[in-house]
Amino acid sequence: MAHLAVVGGGMAGLSAAFYAREAAPHLRITLLEAEPRLGGKVLTALEDGFVVEGGPDAVVRYKPWALSLMRALGLEGEWVGTLPARPSALIHDGRAARPIPEGLQMVVPGNLWALARSPLLSPLGKARALLDLVWPKGSPGDEAFGDFIKRRLGRQVWERLVAPLSGGIYGGDPAELSTLAAFPQLKALEQEHGSLIRGAMVQRRLRGSREAGQLFVSLRSGLGGLVRALEARLAGVEVRLGAPVVGLEQAGGWQLYTPEGSLQADAVVLAVPAGPAARLLEKLAPEAAHALQSIPYGTSATVSLAFDKNHLPPRIGHGILLAAGQGFAARGFTWADQKWPERAPEGLGLVRAYFSGLEATPDELVAAALRDLERLWGRAPKPLRTWVFRWPLGLPRYTVGHLERVHQALGAEALPGLFLAGAAYWGVGLPEVVRMGQAAGQGAVRFLLGERVGLT
Repeated sequence: MAHLAVVGGGMAGLSAAFYAREAAPHLRITLLEAEPRLGGKVLTALEDGFVVEGGPDAVVRYKPWALSLMRALGLEGEWVGTLPARPSALIHDGRAARPIPEGLQMVVPGNLWALARSPLLSPLGKARALLDLVWPKGSPGDEAFGDFIKRRLGRQVWERLVAPLSGGIYGGDPAELSTLAAFPQLKALEQEHGSLIRGAMVQRRLRGSREAGQLFVSLRSGLGGLVRALEARLAGVEVRLGAPVVGLEQAGGWQLYTPEGSLQADAVVLAVPAGPAARLLEKLAPEAAHALQSIPYGTSATVSLAFDKNHLPPRIGHGILLAAGQGFAARGFTWADQKWPERAPEGLGLVRAYFSGLEATPDELVAAALRDLERLWGRAPKPLRTWVFRWPLGLPRYTVGHLERVHQALGAEALPGLFLAGAAYWGVGLPEVVRMGQAAGQGAVRFLLGERVGLT
């Protein structure tokens, strides 16, 4: 019987194993995960009525792959959208907290009236942004994201709106991001509509708005429910936890080495971060390994705090983003009990802070979150409970040149039976990661069928 080895038990690896199993029910599949649990950065703590997300808390509706996976797992009845809120969130620019303009699409204004009324921008800043409607479109080639937005919408829109929003997605300095790698849709809007604002207005009509709770989806028990559902459907897959793959060789197929021993496989899906993938491919595909090693990562962390609602000030919308360079430690806060239904017991509030690039102990992270809240609120009450989740390899950073590095890295797939998947390549969001896992799992099955190594 043909044997597929999936290295990595995050969402890319789980998706690869699931879709490979669906395509070939009798295929032998082994999934090896270095950590003692599956799911990677998808981790939900369910404790005493709290639903606490350690990593991502939502998927977007207009990217279908994660929702399709949930549907295949029978989870449609568990879907929940964000609670309607106007404004949906605030941005603190170091001086004051101001509402995000309604009708935002990704990070671009899609409602001219809301943009005109926004206190985030000065009259001059608004006038400069509107020049986007008549400004000639630029080259379809890549450019740094900060330069792209400033070219289209002006410096003020970049500093006060887009930088805080995009920094919350990718971490690090969003100005250095590759526009084509991190926000290819925005490049497409410029090329198709000649204007980011005009294109965002079209998208808003098609997709709806975040204020109405139409853009984001989670599960009633948090996104950890997706991991649990996948585990249940992978009952026939051999899952080895605490089993890092430390070596990979081609030897009549593939030989994988772990601290406990080795195993042979006919095909391999490598669904691990860029650094570990590079180490495994160093001798097999040196150019691909070098490209992978060149993809930078940044640390990230989330801190969730439970408070007595009676001791909390009024909180607006779903949360607040904090502009970089203004003395805040966190990138932003989510009011989880106001963003999603049933995330905290009656009478309690749940606040989540997101950190990027901050090296700190759990206690230091909690203290940093409370200092920022004290600055925002004037006084931060003592939390009743805390949860801290740290991710040393938080997210890959798609800096300029990322697409070239990815094409070089994917050259490793010229090795027969090797497939790559994960956030290092074509997108950091759950939908994109699921899509890459699905493509790798199904590609491995096609390879095995083509090689006629019996699947039955």
